[in-house]
Amino acid sequence: MKLQNLCDVHTHTLFSRHAYSTIRENVEAAKERGLELLGSTDHFSDMLYPDDRMEADYHRHFQYLLCTKDWPDEADGVRLLHGCEVDIVDKNGAFFGDDVPVTRTITADPLPAGRETTLYNWVARHMDYVIASIHGKEFTKDLSAAETTEMYIRALERPEVLMLGHIGRSGLNFDFDEVLKRTKELGKLVEINEHSFGSTFRSEEGGASIDSRCRTIAERCAEWGIPVAVSTDAHNCWNIGRFDKALAMLEEIHFPQELIATRSADAFLEAVHSGVRHH
Repeated sequence: MKLQNLCDVHTHTLFSRHAYSTIRENVEAAKERGLELLGSTDHFSDMLYPDDRMEADYHRHFQYLLCTKDWPDEADGVRLLHGCEVDIVDKNGAFFGDDVPVTRTITADPLPAGRETTLYNWVARHMDYVIASIHGKEFTKDLSAAETTEMYIRALERPEVLMLGHIGRSGLNFDFDEVLKRTKELGKLVEINEHSFGSTFRSEEGGASIDSRCRTIAERCAEWGIPVAVSTDAHNCWNIGRFDKALAMLEEIHFPQELIATRSADAFLEAVHSGVRHH
């Protein structure tokens, strides 16, 4: 059976700094490919601005995420959501920005007393949803599989997080079953990331290939009834809506259409409503 996937919910614009398209170009590509919904999730990470994070005005680098609230809900017939991809930065599942105080506005005026916050909370409260991913892995090198599993679960339990990013591609050793079970308990999604397929990278102990890991995760989701989000992780408009490898794998294992939360805009919006909580 040919599977339907009409949303792309992990994508990047040029504000991720190593991506190359505007939000307008991504919307145009989504429309051209027949998508109903586009989720834009630029990086929220010190990959972008590795300056002194304790500088009082450091948060101003990330105002591009706050201004997404000014986007229309729909553009050219495509439903438009704004999110971000935040980095997990330590073994306890802490996020980039958790330890960065925000005491001023983007114009450097002091915030009113009692309105001070953290960089992560300052950004996350404006997002429709958050994807939590690992990019820099130096802190993970001495973690046991049990510690890595707990790290992922703690990140997933953050209320604004809808899904973990590209866990099949991370190369980290963790208990898939425990993370997936907790995902289901929390009513969140598992990402099937197109960009992961065809990678030659293997797990840190020389284990299964990335394609094999992604397939195992998908098989567990099918068996246990866990919804997935099929996304491109596109860093340019030419890759928006191109899910060929991910969908081919899902079709091979006879993955149920009804478990693909990105099968329609309505299905994904319901998944966001069910899985995301804001403080």
